Amino acid sequence: MLDDFASEDAPRADRRPKKKRGWGRRFLIIVAALVALAVAAAGGFVVFLDRKVAGNITHENLLPTTQPTGPDGKPVPTNAGQNYLIVGSDARPGETASRSDVIVIAHVPEDKSAVQLIHFPRDLYITIPGRGKDKINAAYAYGGAPLLVDTLQTLLGIKIDHVAKTDFEGFKNMTDAVGGVRVYAEEASDEGFFQVREGWNDLNGTEALAFVRERKTLSEGDISRGRRQQAFIKALMLKTLSREVITNPITLTKFIDAATSNLTVDNALDVGTMRSEAISLRNLRSGDVVFITAPFTGFGTSPGGASIDIVDEPGMKALGDALRNDKMDDYADVSVTP
Repeated sequence: MLDDFASEDAPRADRRPKKKRGWGRRFLIIVAALVALAVAAAGGFVVFLDRKVAGNITHENLLPTTQPTGPDGKPVPTNAGQNYLIVGSDARPGETASRSDVIVIAHVPEDKSAVQLIHFPRDLYITIPGRGKDKINAAYAYGGAPLLVDTLQTLLGIKIDHVAKTDFEGFKNMTDAVGGVRVYAEEASDEGFFQVREGWNDLNGTEALAFVRERKTLSEGDISRGRRQQAFIKALMLKTLSREVITNPITLTKFIDAATSNLTVDNALDVGTMRSEAISLRNLRSGDVVFITAPFTGFGTSPGGASIDIVDEPGMKALGDALRNDKMDDYADVSVTP
């Protein structure tokens, strides 16, 4: 009763704060409920995406079963950071996917501050374990992804942690899913149904497919095409990690569906690992993604008469050391492709 009497006789100025505090508590409860609901919805969306990815991707034995050894034949020490091998095939409908037209190692440092994409030209003339000297592209034809991994590990003296392979059709679908990408072209080309201009180009999926396939009209053939592929991968990666994609459930779902429908990964690369790695890279900016061409000294001809790219042996050793020791920033400062 005393409380009732006090509240009745209290000045209006004294009573309002009490009323305001009561509404504040109720407001906070409502906000908390909405936040909880949003978290639950987000959690449900994550579960939905995880199930979609798990249902789409294919797992295969893409890694060799033997311990990696370097050029000196000694076991490779543990890497700092993570190395992902990305293999892309340009097999057309009706063809068997026996060619690896895209060979890229994506290095993610331990601090997740950058991504370095190293393109290996398919005509790079190297030693393939058990096969002798040949183009690096032949390793995939001889023994699939495991032999290509073994070849790169031996060449560089590193461990490749995971492998992902797709085809160029997957590139096309991913591009359309995010509404197109803006890609920088070092040189112009005529693709027939559209023109690539030197500088920035906004490409849809069909145009992006033509962009990454072109090599005959480019100044350095497959080398130039490799740089185009790196530029495209960078553009697609940045678009995918952008706020407009990450925060749009419909766009994100379309992209993940397109990205995983033609995707095969090694057995150790599970959905949780892929999701956590993507989240860890969400703050990357354009300047944090660097693309590099594996070092070579020029062009030549193999004993069999094939056109080849000649390896820069000291440069390849420096690249391997940088990858193994997580020093790619230092390497990129002097070796990055302009």
